[in-house]
Amino acid sequence: MAFLAGSLVLGLSTGPVGIGAGSIASSTLSHLPLLGVHSPLGAIDEAILWQVRAPRVVLAALVGGMLATAGAAYQGVFRNPLADPYLLGVAAGAGLGATLEIAYAGAGTGELLPVAAFAGAIAGVAGAYALGRSAGVAERTGALILAGVAVAAFMTAAQTFVQEQHAATLREVYSWLLGGFGGADWHEVALVVPYVAIGSAVILAHRRVLDVLSLGDEEAGSLGLEVRRVRIAIVVAATAGTAAAVAVSGLIGFVGIIVPHTIRLLVSSSYRAIVPLSLLAGGGFLVLADLIARAALSPAELPIGVVTAFFGAPFFAIVLRRARRVGP
Repeated sequence: MAFLAGSLVLGLSTGPVGIGAGSIASSTLSHLPLLGVHSPLGAIDEAILWQVRAPRVVLAALVGGMLATAGAAYQGVFRNPLADPYLLGVAAGAGLGATLEIAYAGAGTGELLPVAAFAGAIAGVAGAYALGRSAGVAERTGALILAGVAVAAFMTAAQTFVQEQHAATLREVYSWLLGGFGGADWHEVALVVPYVAIGSAVILAHRRVLDVLSLGDEEAGSLGLEVRRVRIAIVVAATAGTAAAVAVSGLIGFVGIIVPHTIRLLVSSSYRAIVPLSLLAGGGFLVLADLIARAALSPAELPIGVVTAFFGAPFFAIVLRRARRVGP
């Protein structure tokens, strides 16, 4: 909690116009009724704080928390330490949906972009699950992963085809694919909150179940757990939350790998600790990553996907080596 709070304050206070932590606290209290606190900030600084920085920081925290929590859930459900929210075609589906909207809907349809990305992400997951079931192996821990790879490859190919047919939109498409919160506003925050709240609540409610699933399907079933029903519930919750997050932020990778595994290394290997801490630490991590994206090439902005990949790629290699070391 302290890490998340510190990240939020740092994200709100840092920028071309510096705003101190005390001023942020006073300004926040001034918006609460009956307290009688007056903001020390002028009208311009108030606008910068609450209309520019606050929605961006809050949205980054929501997206980061959801991606990290979904990553922990996928890793528990599939007993695969390399699983993350881009499993099951979520990223490829969202990318295809966004590309179709940008290429065919024309200018001035920015509000449809999150809807198209969300629909594409859900379609990707539905396709992966249908493919797994058609092969008769959808309930095995690795089957949906393999189906997701196949669906992702198909959707990526379709996306590339559309981009080649509409080369004029390449820059806009790639800008979205690399992710970012530059245009964040309170409308996008309101859009994503219900999905993040419900998705994370379902995963939190099943955090003890994830520990049981780590024993294996047969052992979990012998303890009275309805493995198939629980697995579907967790995957649907994680996917819906991830799809909503991706829809408003673009594709931001590695959060679901970095945060849960850091908690595993530093705190506990139990999902009773990993899931709630991933929700908090994931939000703080992405706020700080966004801060780096803002500051690295100031006044220009670095795509946040580049920042997370910079840290995530070597972290992924470390996790892969550890997984091989402890594997059979």
